[in-house]
Amino acid sequence: MGGLRLHDTMTGAVREFTPLRPGHASIYLCGATVQGLPHIGHVRSGVAFDVLRRWLTAKGYDVAFIRNVTDIDDKILAKAAAAQRPWWEWAATHERAFSAAYDALGVLPPSAEPRATGHITQMVELIDRLIETGHAYAGGGDVYFDVLSYPEYGALSGHRIDDVHQGEGVATGKRDQRDFTLWKGAKPGEPSWPTPWGRGRPGWHLECSAMAHTYLGPAFDIHCGGMDLVFPHHENEIAQSRAAGDGFAQYWLHNGWVTMGGEKMSKSLGNVLSIPAVLQRVRPAELRYYLGSAHYRSMLEFSETALQDAVRAYSGIEEFLHRVRVRVGAVVPGQWSGRFGAALDDDLAVPAALAEVHATRAEGNRALESGDHNGAMSAATSIRAMMGILGCDPLDERWETRDETSAALAAIDVLVQWALASRQEARTRRDWAQADEIRDRLKEAGIEVTDTADGPQWALSDADGK
Repeated sequence: MGGLRLHDTMTGAVREFTPLRPGHASIYLCGATVQGLPHIGHVRSGVAFDVLRRWLTAKGYDVAFIRNVTDIDDKILAKAAAAQRPWWEWAATHERAFSAAYDALGVLPPSAEPRATGHITQMVELIDRLIETGHAYAGGGDVYFDVLSYPEYGALSGHRIDDVHQGEGVATGKRDQRDFTLWKGAKPGEPSWPTPWGRGRPGWHLECSAMAHTYLGPAFDIHCGGMDLVFPHHENEIAQSRAAGDGFAQYWLHNGWVTMGGEKMSKSLGNVLSIPAVLQRVRPAELRYYLGSAHYRSMLEFSETALQDAVRAYSGIEEFLHRVRVRVGAVVPGQWSGRFGAALDDDLAVPAALAEVHATRAEGNRALESGDHNGAMSAATSIRAMMGILGCDPLDERWETRDETSAALAAIDVLVQWALASRQEARTRRDWAQADEIRDRLKEAGIEVTDTADGPQWALSDADGK
């Protein structure tokens, strides 16, 4: 099960993955703050770290995967109030939207999906531990973490202590404005819970530390999230958890943003692409392929051109598998190639893994056209295994829900092969006009023909370039 290397944000280096318990992998992913509808930037982390989970499982690990829901937050309260809706209804409505988006893109359900509001007791216990050890204090109805009490503060983000700004604004109860809020005192009209320090609600950073400890214990293997969470969220998680005596995460993985025009996709910029909107233009498996195709640590610059390129790439894989099934027989998942495994072991290098998928597809096409059915089937079964780990195997029942899709492609393949054979006969007779006419008629029907060294290859297209 060894061989996996992951880039650890804490050390800034790629490290060999060695779990705390042999054969087990424990992962915590910072999930959604359910303040609004999910866009593709929100779900990229879900797709990226779903690949990590699938790869660990494929390598034989027993994986515990926790993804939280932040269902109490300043923005949730503000947006619910603006819409004149109860805060809990607002949060629940958008939590369902996130769950639907994850499911639509084939993201596996987490082992547990705890909500912040369901773990107030654990948060109060954590605050108690921090106050008892001198790392936290109450002031002005709130409770704060004393940043200077934790000498390693800044190790994850690289922030110098003198440059720390929590983004919380000035608070009269703080001893030092670099301290961050663990517990917010109750305000009129806001939800609150009773504590030894008065009624109030949790601070954002406190939530994840308490929930990670509850489900994964005082120390666990991997903490994941978007790179925008490195500071202050993850830095503060580390400080409060380790100050309380927990070992916390051993590896820190952060995914890059989805950008538009070089800017992070966000609601404030107005450049939001909701999941339902995108799924009106492409199929769920195609969107998953697109979001997962770049290296998880890289920025993914969204464009319609890039999205359609991904659609064509995915469709090419899909069409090859269907052709093998029609001409040779049922295709079951086989074994991924060594190059594919080596790519994913190298810090989840999905671009290199996909290059191996497409190289295998090219080999399979050559085998299919030459009549080597064993070679074509071997390539197809390997592709199913590799695409399954990437979460978008075209022949998986979740993506292939209608039998008529296969039937239609089978019928098309028979007709196209007849047309290509006629075209080849015309070329043999040097009747270039008839050969070109056949190719043009196929193009008019939405079928692109490409002449290669291994014979003509065909693929479906349409007016939008699919």
